[in-house]
Amino acid sequence: MLFSLAGCQSSGNADNPYDGQKLPVLMYHHVVEDGQECNDMTITASRLREDLQWLQDNGYTTVLPRELAAGEPLPEKPVLITFDDGYRSNYNLAFPIFQEFEAKVVISVMVYMQDHAASDFVTWAMCREMIDSGLIEIGSHTYLLHNLDERGGSFDPEGTNGVQRKPEETDEAFQTRVLDDIQLSYDLIAEKLEQPPIFFAYPFGLTEPDADKLIQELFPVTAVTLPKTADLSDGLYDLPRQTVTMNKSLDSILNPPLKTVVKAKIKDFFGLS
Repeated sequence: MLFSLAGCQSSGNADNPYDGQKLPVLMYHHVVEDGQECNDMTITASRLREDLQWLQDNGYTTVLPRELAAGEPLPEKPVLITFDDGYRSNYNLAFPIFQEFEAKVVISVMVYMQDHAASDFVTWAMCREMIDSGLIEIGSHTYLLHNLDERGGSFDPEGTNGVQRKPEETDEAFQTRVLDDIQLSYDLIAEKLEQPPIFFAYPFGLTEPDADKLIQELFPVTAVTLPKTADLSDGLYDLPRQTVTMNKSLDSILNPPLKTVVKAKIKDFFGLS
């Protein structure tokens, strides 16, 4: 039974079982073998194991979006681990490590890749195997909206990205290009995995007011990429996430220096990004 999210997107709401609680959300993408070169979207298998060991040693307990959506009580130190895109490495390299640490993780897939059996991405069969472990949820990262066209999935600094509406785009065109895409991603995950997805990760972390209604109707939990700890008093939509990279330790991400915390609070107070 999912608790009602309507009206619990502000602090002090008695209908929100998580009012006043904080949740760090970590964002990963691709995992590579030790010794391979990494960028801001990749970490090594050893680094992933080190991160999970650090979380375990420091008393953190992993949680899943379905547990949040159901309003289940949070552990003393919860953490939500997310992987975006659905790279094959999430199954080949990361999944055995998740099993080793009994870590719960949500993997948000670009469903076009499963629909076309792309060799660098997880298959439906791999998704089903991971789900059957009880550790993994599969979320949506849209069907084709992660700029999977001539841009090759990359962010376009001068264009329209992800679910964003194009300038002067008609309602009909937006429905076909964006809303139908999101619905298709949801429908295919529900059909192929025999359970509807709970979690939606916005491509590039970019939201779109004209897509919010559909996304929030379909997905009880959504996430962006704002680098701070989620305050669940604000509800389960647009959870901010911390990007994990090789050049920044998990300790520094989850226990930032006081100066960094103060700066973040000042930005929040004045509404600065």
